[in-house]
Amino acid sequence: MTADARAMLDLADDDPAALTALYEQHGWGDGLPMVPPTPQRVDEMLAGADPDEVIAVLPPRSGIATRHVIAVNAVLAGCEPRHLPVLVAAVGALAAPELNLVGVNATTHCVAPLLIVHGEVAKTGGYNSGLGAFGPGNRANATTGRAVRLILMHVCGARPGPGDASTQGGPAKYSFCVAENTSQSPWGGYAPSVGVHAASAVTLHCGEAPHNVHDMESLEPAPILDKVASAMTSLGQNNAPISSGEYFVALCPEHAAACASAGWTRAHIASYLFNRATLPVAELRRAFDLRAWAPWQQTLADDDRMSMTEHPDNIRIVVIGGAGKHSSVIPSWGMTKSVTVAVDA
Repeated sequence: MTADARAMLDLADDDPAALTALYEQHGWGDGLPMVPPTPQRVDEMLAGADPDEVIAVLPPRSGIATRHVIAVNAVLAGCEPRHLPVLVAAVGALAAPELNLVGVNATTHCVAPLLIVHGEVAKTGGYNSGLGAFGPGNRANATTGRAVRLILMHVCGARPGPGDASTQGGPAKYSFCVAENTSQSPWGGYAPSVGVHAASAVTLHCGEAPHNVHDMESLEPAPILDKVASAMTSLGQNNAPISSGEYFVALCPEHAAACASAGWTRAHIASYLFNRATLPVAELRRAFDLRAWAPWQQTLADDDRMSMTEHPDNIRIVVIGGAGKHSSVIPSWGMTKSVTVAVDA
């Protein structure tokens, strides 16, 4: 255990106010009240698992995330023991090279890792996949997402300033966790669609907060997806100059049903959006001198139109939310790829 981890447990008493003062003194915490990580609470969180097992080594400061360290931060965030397997899987995903956690923490962009929970553990853990899934009111979503952020702060050193250079930050940096609404997805779960065939899984996508897409009237896919494409075509997104960036398109159940009833699959939707979410090449070149585009995009003429990402596979479709015809687009930071892994629950 590191000296920081030992200090986190060196509590004079079980008083949350004392804990807040101690953590503020050390530059820890997210500014909100926390649950004191007493040895009893941490042991209950671990539920007999090996506390010294190393789950990941996380950049930029090569912090060692053992099960014990993860459990401490889970207690701090207010998690229940049933949430720890999700958090352990998420920490493992954060270490994947393609996610590029060094860049995610160091950039001036407002990027935050979105944690999407899939499958059985979304049910057994009590995660909200329906009405208000991205909002408040659900302990599992709020505390697991918060625990991810606390781990980034305490293990990676991603505090505003020395370890997190985000110009303005953003509310998604407090907590950013939802569950997939698999029961109302006409295409089944997202994880199998990317090759993860497990009863439970999690996805980490490093991007912006959700951009709302509103269509209360359309019953056909094209008018709905044209509005999604409109939300994707902003010069202010990192995906404009960085063509390898992904988009997660979180369709509400009603928008998803409209697409599926017309025979559209996830691949059809991604292809349609790839062809519709475009801007004139001349406009993009005027906006950016520094462009990380695919070689084929560099050869386009000024009077051509170019998609906001270099391949349809970079557009990922997941069903989230409840009643009401609002979907959302979650653009990537750019130089990162989403990671989906199984949960050992």
